[in-house]
Amino acid sequence: MTPTTDDMSIISLVLNASLVVQLVMGLLMVLSLLSWWHIFSKFFTVKHATSQSADFEDRFWGGSDLNGLYDQTRRNHAIGMEKIFIAGFTEFQKLRQRGGMELSDVMDGSRRAMRASSQRELDYLDKHTSFLASVGSVSPYIGLFGTVWGIMHAFTGLANVGQATLATVAPGIAESLVATAIGLFAAIPATVAYNRFAHDVDALASRFDTFIEEFSNILQRQAAK
Repeated sequence: MTPTTDDMSIISLVLNASLVVQLVMGLLMVLSLLSWWHIFSKFFTVKHATSQSADFEDRFWGGSDLNGLYDQTRRNHAIGMEKIFIAGFTEFQKLRQRGGMELSDVMDGSRRAMRASSQRELDYLDKHTSFLASVGSVSPYIGLFGTVWGIMHAFTGLANVGQATLATVAPGIAESLVATAIGLFAAIPATVAYNRFAHDVDALASRFDTFIEEFSNILQRQAAK
């Protein structure tokens, strides 16, 4: 059933669209809802990791004793840079207690532990961002498919009409264009969010790398005493 020119609301266009176009719209709405869920979830996750890392850096460079900071951090719910600190200091203490190890071996082990912890944290922060990238790149094409199918369906229906007018063609074309609009509605926020999160995670990765090098130098000076 095609809506008349007197009833061209979005809801009417969606309800009266062909089955294939409705399926396309439904798929796009599901992708949009999932992407918004991941956007909000990732926003708070990355924001929390950034805030915790900044707070930990203030405590770390505030002259705190490493052993005291280590005990305090282990009692808390560590995240981001805190986990890197815990991993590096734990490995450093473990290797020093073995005895007979060269300083370079101790430092290499500590640095590897921090690198592994950093990668796990970055993998966690980067989780689901590939989904946002996929939604941003694929949704317009899915919407375009629905539009093309809807226009084909509209023009096919004209074969049974004696005289084709704009009033006859417009509703069918309008309902098919809604699929493209929904596709863009799903793609634009997902693309913007993906670019923002990718930038924030890269910034955290750079801070993690800097901290690993600086903390390694501190551990090396402490071990050399």
